[in-house]
Amino acid sequence: MSKQPRISFEFFPTKTDAGHEKLLTTAAQLATYNPEFFSCTYGAGGSTRDRTLNTVLQLDGEIKIPTAPHLSCVGDSKDDLRELLHLYKNAGINRIVALRGDLPSGMGMASGELRYANELVEFIRKETGDHFYIEVAAYPEMHPQARDFEIDLQNFARKVRAGSDSAITQYFFNADCYFYFVERARKLGIDIPIVPGIMPITNYSKLARFSDSCGAELPRWIRKQLEAYGDDTASIQAFGTEVITNMCERLLDGGAPGLHFYTLNQAEPSLAVWDNLKLNR
Repeated sequence: MSKQPRISFEFFPTKTDAGHEKLLTTAAQLATYNPEFFSCTYGAGGSTRDRTLNTVLQLDGEIKIPTAPHLSCVGDSKDDLRELLHLYKNAGINRIVALRGDLPSGMGMASGELRYANELVEFIRKETGDHFYIEVAAYPEMHPQARDFEIDLQNFARKVRAGSDSAITQYFFNADCYFYFVERARKLGIDIPIVPGIMPITNYSKLARFSDSCGAELPRWIRKQLEAYGDDTASIQAFGTEVITNMCERLLDGGAPGLHFYTLNQAEPSLAVWDNLKLNR
């Protein structure tokens, strides 16, 4: 590795005061490692709009780590989006993760004036110029709703050409799929950084269920080993840390510009990998 990789951590806004206090404690612990930024998710159809806004402003203002809100266009009008953009801009937020967003339960098709992430990126650029550093999503194993890999790759290219600065991938457990995706993107002339998303392994049943729903392949050898551990949480976590550390080493050695950890509002699983990688603090 020629330089210190870009490291970032993702949170989700909580529904309770107790959960929010735990999130802030976790963020304060992660902040001691000096990540480049935090990000905070945005619920389906904007369902966590206010909680996302409040969490972002608190992480950025009190924890003192630059924080990027996720912003999705599904279910929001241009006026809603415009208001949020200017709230964030006026608060000194300068990075955004721009997504189409998930459809709320029961919604058969996208609603709102903007339907796709490339349209959202264009809208952000039109409204705020170059104020925001815009991250978009990438899917090395293909978006679960895409018809095929080639179409999904072209969708990614449209988001980039609309004005994105870098991309964060869906998590995966096979480094080869990341390298193949980056190679294909480069052949299309896409030269922005593509940062792999990393999901620590801490709980087999939740991970398997979540992976099946979002299209992230959980390799059979990992499934079988995790199944063999049963309820042995310590063994699951030790195995998970080893698997993820080895994958991250390969990604960074192979040229990945950094790592984006999906923390699930926990510090220890991500930091165990960070410490194994001996990254600078």
